[in-house]
Amino acid sequence: MMLKLSKITALAIATFASLTSIQLVNAAPAQNLTVVVNGIKHQKGQICIGVYSQDKEKGFPSNTSNVLQGVCKKITGSTLKHQFSGLKPGNYAVAIVDDQNGDRKVNKDFFGIPTEGFGISNNPTVSIQTGTPKFRDASFAVNKNTTVNITVKYSLDP
Repeated sequence: MMLKLSKITALAIATFASLTSIQLVNAAPAQNLTVVVNGIKHQKGQICIGVYSQDKEKGFPSNTSNVLQGVCKKITGSTLKHQFSGLKPGNYAVAIVDDQNGDRKVNKDFFGIPTEGFGISNNPTVSIQTGTPKFRDASFAVNKNTTVNITVKYSLDP
C-alpha cells in the first residue's frame, strides 16, 4: 500500500511540475501588431487584412487558410488601422485586399493579375517580372508593440 501511495504521490508531483513549467513557458508577454493601410481609393467595400506567421508561410499571400489572424473592416476613408493582439514574438507578414465584392480574396483576371487593390507588408515590388512576393520579402519581426504601414496597390508595379 505504501509503495502505491508513493507512486501516486510521485506522479502527482511530476504532473504538477510539468504544468508549472508549461505555464512558465507560456508566460511570455503577448505582442501587439498594428496594421495601417494607406492609399485606399474606394469608399465602399471592405479592407481584409491577414496576418501570417513564419510557421505557416507556405502559400503566402494567396492561401487564406494559413492566416493566423484576420479581419475585414468596412472602408471609412483613405486610411484604415487595426490592431492584432496576442501574437508570440517572431516573424510575421501581412497581406491586405481592397475587397470590393465581399468575397474576401484578391480577384484576378485571366492572366492572374489582380483586379482589386492589394498590399503586402514591406511594400515589395509586385510586377510581371518579380511575380508574387515570398514570405521572406514581406516578413518583419514583431516584438512588444509593432506597427507596419502598407500602401494599397491598384495595379502592378512597372
